[in-house]
Amino acid sequence: MIAFKIVEAIANCFYVFLLMIFVRCLLTWIPGVNWNNPILNALRSAVDLYLDLFRKIIPPVGMFDLSPIVASFVLVFLRTGVIYAAVFIMAQMGILGN
Repeated sequence: MIAFKIVEAIANCFYVFLLMIFVRCLLTWIPGVNWNNPILNALRSAVDLYLDLFRKIIPPVGMFDLSPIVASFVLVFLRTGVIYAAVFIMAQMGILGN
C-alpha cells in the first residue's frame, strides 16, 4: 500500500509543476503583475529554469512563445515514464502487491 502512495506522490509532484507552468503563462497575460513579489518571483525563477531549456531550441513564432506547450508535453511524457519505471522497479522488488 505504501508503494502506491509513493507513486501517487511522484505523479502529484509532476502535476504541481505543470500547474506552476500554467499559472506562470497566465500571469504573463496580465499587464500589471508585480514580479518583485517574493512568491511570484520564486514561481518565475522555478518555472523559467525549466522553460529556458526549451526557449533555447524553439524560437518564438511572431509574438507567441510556444516553449511552454512543448515543455508541458515533455513533462507529461516524462511523468508517464517515471511512473512506469517506478511501478516496474517496485514490482521487481516485490514491494507492489497484486
